[in-house]
Amino acid sequence: MVEKNGLLRRVAGLVLAACVGACASTAPRGDGEGGNTVYYPPLPESPRIQHLVTLATDTDLVAGDNGFAKFILGEDKKESRLLQPYGTAMDHGRLYVADTGAGAVAVFDLAARKLEYVGGSAGGRMKRPINIRIDTDGKRYVTDTGRDQILIFDRSDRYVSSLGEEGQFRPVDLAIVGERLYVVDILHHSVQVLDKTSGKLLFHFGKAGSADGELFHPTNIAVTPEGELLVVDTSNYRVQRFTASGQFIRSYGAVGASPGSFARPKGIAVDPAGRMYVSDAAFENVQLFDRDGRLLMSFGQPGDGKEGLNLPTAVTIDRDNIEWFKRYAGKGFDIEYLIFVASQFGPNKIDVFGFGRLQGKDYPIDAVSIRAADSELAK
Repeated sequence: MVEKNGLLRRVAGLVLAACVGACASTAPRGDGEGGNTVYYPPLPESPRIQHLVTLATDTDLVAGDNGFAKFILGEDKKESRLLQPYGTAMDHGRLYVADTGAGAVAVFDLAARKLEYVGGSAGGRMKRPINIRIDTDGKRYVTDTGRDQILIFDRSDRYVSSLGEEGQFRPVDLAIVGERLYVVDILHHSVQVLDKTSGKLLFHFGKAGSADGELFHPTNIAVTPEGELLVVDTSNYRVQRFTASGQFIRSYGAVGASPGSFARPKGIAVDPAGRMYVSDAAFENVQLFDRDGRLLMSFGQPGDGKEGLNLPTAVTIDRDNIEWFKRYAGKGFDIEYLIFVASQFGPNKIDVFGFGRLQGKDYPIDAVSIRAADSELAK
């Protein structure tokens, strides 16, 4: 099914990029740290999203130009950089990135301005980490498709234990909900629900297929403010919504080349208002939907520029670490939460965006501003 529609996905990506990428290509650049501020939608409209910064190497953590970075880090220091990033998570000023290519989790320490790697040791050594989630108690849960297990680390990044027996699943993502782990199993086209403490399988839902509630290569999962589950059904080109007990509620999207459709959906995140962010590796952008599935806007576009996305994967939203990124905000842009988007190709990197409002601009109440020229996207 994936190969059969390969050409369609590529064409869809080119068409959608031409349709919605223009919003960013003409975006004015302003006065965030380092200049060249990029807004979506662009001024003179009322922007809701700003590209803040790109993190790919340890030198990205040092203020100033590359010359200053070399002075601080040393001329002979070999640059550390991301190889194949996928999932991200923030915890107290530290950005954790599951780096599939490195076989480890990269940690950008924003306070110490350094990049280091956590690969585990002995029984906890990582092979192919895909996603990382951090629980309220500080435990880190890493889905590893090289081991077909979930690896658990403590707040100090020390290996604690692993979940998953041989042949049980191929975990690509998980959601932590109370005492349960909702594990996306790409091998069996399902979601397995485990007891967080014992790892015991409580139940599972989904099976291979394309009917409502069936899945084909699911990849990522998010939890809504109401406690419902959103699963990216990648090879069915849609997002499906389930109850916490695994009952199908509805689906969003279909394969196509028009805005609001999908070609290769990957990452998903939900903001406090229930809006859905879905990245698409073929379109090379992120589409933003309201809680009813209506497309509001998109951001990012193909390209090697600082705001360009290259095979974007996971999307993560964070409200607790805004202070670390305020210095990158354009003058008068108030950040409400952060959006992290990983790119797995070309300049492998994490792009950090801010959702918010620009002072002095009018915004519709409880709505995302949409370009008048793109009003059809809201239908």
